[in-house]
This record gives sequence, structure tokens and C-alpha cells, in this order.
Amino acid sequence: MNSLFTPLSWNDTGFILTGILNTIYISVVAISIGTFLGVIVGFARVESNKYTNMLIGSFLDILRSVPLIIQLILFTTYIGVMGYPLNPFIAGSIVLSLYTMAFMSEVFRGGFESVHQSMRTASRSLGLTYWQTVRYIRLPIGIKVVFPSWLGVALSVIKDSALVSVIGYMELLRTSEQLISRTQQPLEILIGVGIFYFIISYPLSLYGKYVERQMTV
Repeated sequence: MNSLFTPLSWNDTGFILTGILNTIYISVVAISIGTFLGVIVGFARVESNKYTNMLIGSFLDILRSVPLIIQLILFTTYIGVMGYPLNPFIAGSIVLSLYTMAFMSEVFRGGFESVHQSMRTASRSLGLTYWQTVRYIRLPIGIKVVFPSWLGVALSVIKDSALVSVIGYMELLRTSEQLISRTQQPLEILIGVGIFYFIISYPLSLYGKYVERQMTV
């Protein structure tokens, strides 16, 4: 009796590799853009007045509180209804980057606030301008303080990128789902997916600990 399902074969390697590369692409984009925006927004919150800070904070609270999967669906649905559909990679990158920015901004806000006022005053008394103080004093110290937290957010983004599959982006989880529906071998495939995320995340975690130790020397 012939089965409707076929086992995994070497021909599926390219399909799985596409999913892996797509996961890496969107994760790198989201982490890069989210970090860049997070530095700007975090600094703006430290330097802004109470009302501006409250307005920015409310927007960030919405991004952090609403589940990412709902944000993805709402965003793609809205732009589709408005007549400006985007391909899944661009739509997913926008939502995931903003989601990352919401967490990164808090990380960097804490880093900027960790630089004591006395250090800023001392730098200004030495003749440094405001932006020189930011560049040579506040940024280096702030980054050193927040690096472990930044790495934790980055690792979470890599795993959260799997949710972009709900809008049709062919990352690793979506490719694995298609393979499971064809082969009916969920255990083997999902174990492989889990191993991939471990291979990506664990070395990054070890590297982060190494960098943290170097920073403390």
C-alpha cells in the first residue's frame, strides 16, 4: 500500500537551509535596527522632560505588552487593507525591529542613567562638550553596563523570529512545519529545529560571558 507521505531525504536539505538562512537574516536585521533605535530612544528618554518621557514610555509599553504574534497579524492585515501589502520579510522585519527596539531602549536607558552626574560634571569641567561627553564617557560606560542585558534581548529575538512564520515568512519553523505535514515525522524535525536554535544561542551566550569578563578586567 502506497503512503501519501514521504520520508526526509537529502533533497530537503536545501529547503531546510533556506529556512535557517532566512531566520538568521531577519534576526540580524531586527537586532541591528532595534539596537540602533534603542540607543536613540533610550537616550531621548533620559534627556527628555517628564511629559515627553511619559509619551514615549506609553508607546514602548504597548509594544512590550502586546504579544508579538498579534502585532505581526495586525500590522500585515492593516497595511493590506490600506492597499500597501508588503512581502513577509519586510513586514516581519519592521514589526520585529520595533519590538526589539522597545526592549533595547529600556536596556540602554538604564545604561545611560548608570553614569553618575558627577562624572558628567567632571568631563565638562575638563573642557569636553556635551556631545564629546556622550561619545567618550556616557556611551562607553553605558554599553559596558548593559552588554549582558543586550545579549539577553538579542537571544530572545532570535527565538521570537519563529513567530514571523504566521505571516508567511519562510523561516526555519515554517519550513519545518511544511516538512512535518509532508513526512509526518514531527519528532525528528522538531528536535533538529531545537538543536539549531541551541547551536546559535549557546555559543553566543558563552561569547557574551567571555566579553563580560574582558570588560571587567
